[in-house]
Amino acid sequence: MIGLWTMLLFTSQVPELVTSPFSIAFHLAAEFVTAFFLIVGGVMLYLEHLLGVKIYLASIGMLLYTVINSSGYYAQNGEWSFVAMFAVLFVLAVTSLIGLVREGKDI
Repeated sequence: MIGLWTMLLFTSQVPELVTSPFSIAFHLAAEFVTAFFLIVGGVMLYLEHLLGVKIYLASIGMLLYTVINSSGYYAQNGEWSFVAMFAVLFVLAVTSLIGLVREGKDI
């Protein structure tokens, strides 16, 4: 997420910076917060920290929301390769969530 947005911003591929700056600013904030919590949750899960599962669950919920929301944006613009990418991310996130539940981690 961080890499994609960095690339889009530095290559001037975010027209919303001009057309709807407040909306895109809040959207970017949400995406970067999601990315941060995904990283923190993943590291804490790996280290088997007490809060790892809880942070992971919150961050995966944030990720599921953002991939669904982003899919709609790119579908509206006819950019189907991005829709496919987000569909794959959705499946991977759900698969990861199912794996955690099957493992029986304490919540």
